[in-house]
Amino acid sequence: IQISDNWPGYSLDLFTYPQHYYGDLEYVLIPHGIIVDRTERLAKDIVQDIGDNDIVVLCVLKGGYKFCADLVEHIKNLSRNSERFISMKVDFVRLKSYHNDQSMQDMQIMGGDDLSKLTGKVSFLCVLFTLFFMFYKDIVGTGRTMKVLLNNIEKYKPKMIKVASLLVKRTSRPDGYRPDYYGFEIPDLFVVGYALDYNEHFRDLNHICVINDHGKAKYRV
Repeated sequence: IQISDNWPGYSLDLFTYPQHYYGDLEYVLIPHGIIVDRTERLAKDIVQDIGDNDIVVLCVLKGGYKFCADLVEHIKNLSRNSERFISMKVDFVRLKSYHNDQSMQDMQIMGGDDLSKLTGKVSFLCVLFTLFFMFYKDIVGTGRTMKVLLNNIEKYKPKMIKVASLLVKRTSRPDGYRPDYYGFEIPDLFVVGYALDYNEHFRDLNHICVINDHGKAKYRV
């Protein structure tokens, strides 16, 4: 689903959201119900593509945990209601790439208990849009970021690697990495909610919203 650059979003008055964020947001970009429906469709597409393979889901924390949990639950539901059982294991890594609303030059990769379990398995990286920016020329491109992460995974020789992302951000450079599955292509906006944070705030916001300047100043570190 492509959200155009001139999309005005939804008025905050149409939705409920935590009162402590009143005055910190511009508008709702993607309501929670639409996120849920789109994630369910992604799960269906994934199940259709994987065949009889077992899955190891590698969730990228922290922003990816909500999308990952919902996607895995939808896959489990599809498995329970079909004749084919899908075996899934979940592991976690964490990437740190932001200070306030600015990308840092270096990407830190942490975690992953035992990635040897990926050997011979189909692997899905469940991530959010922070991996899929197409950055301006003075910031590290996400194509390189994804290559670093994928190279670390590929050395364990998984049978297949597929990347699932809820969001892809559209910017002026069209040469960024594109995931195999993604829910929404969005404009070049800094968004929060649905586990996406700004300095650890807004993770408790169910909708994906655009943060305003007041919110950035309020929670800046």
